[in-house]
Formats: sequence, C-alpha cells, structure tokens
Amino acid sequence: MNDEKIVLDIQSDIHAHTMERMLMQKLDDCQVVISESPDATAEWCKTHRPDVLLMEVKAYSPWMFNERMAIRNKVKRNTENCRVILFVDDDTDGELTEKVRQAKREGLIDAFLFGSVSENYFASVIDSV
Repeated sequence: MNDEKIVLDIQSDIHAHTMERMLMQKLDDCQVVISESPDATAEWCKTHRPDVLLMEVKAYSPWMFNERMAIRNKVKRNTENCRVILFVDDDTDGELTEKVRQAKREGLIDAFLFGSVSENYFASVIDSV
C-alpha cells in the first residue's frame, strides 16, 4: 500500500478507534480518518479523498442501509475511485445482510465484511480492494 487513506464511519467511537489502531498496525503506510458522524462522512471524503470508505450498516438510523447508500452516492460523485466497503454485524437481521450482499452483487460496493471476522482477515480485505 502506498500511503492509502481510509475513512471509517462506525457507530461506536470505541470500536472506530480500535479498528483504526488495528488497521495502522496491520497495514503499512495507511492513514485512517474517523468520521465524526454519518452527516459528515461525505464531506470528510471530499476533503480527504480516501482510497477506501468503510461504513458500518445497522438496522436503525442514521446507519441504515438506504442512508449508507445515499452517502456512497455522494462520495462516488466527488471521489469516484474511492472503494466502498460495508461492515455489518452478522448477528443482525438476515434482511439487512441480504441487502448488503445484493449491493455487492450489483457492483454498488466493492466488498462487505462481517463483524465476527478476524483482524487479519479484516485488514486483508481492506488491503485487497
């Protein structure tokens, strides 16, 4: 990776900072920016021009699938080369997981991850997109 920029939009600050630390340990030369809120994510991406946007999807607002796809659309308008990865907890309802899978099938997102995967796998997927 050549100084790749990653923007994280994760519901929990604690979780976001844990992921930031993990990514910086596992991936060489990566910069991680944590979005302050879903409302700020598209602007963060416009400013920072990330290579990867990782967004968590939940069953409630403002992290719902449709809201995430609206952010994705804004980001793609400004930074079309930004790869989008959705992160979903595998304990979530199957309908939400299926929407995320379908978005991948349709080419709307570049990858998706489940919350239960190992740190190595998580970092490898982000590194590979």
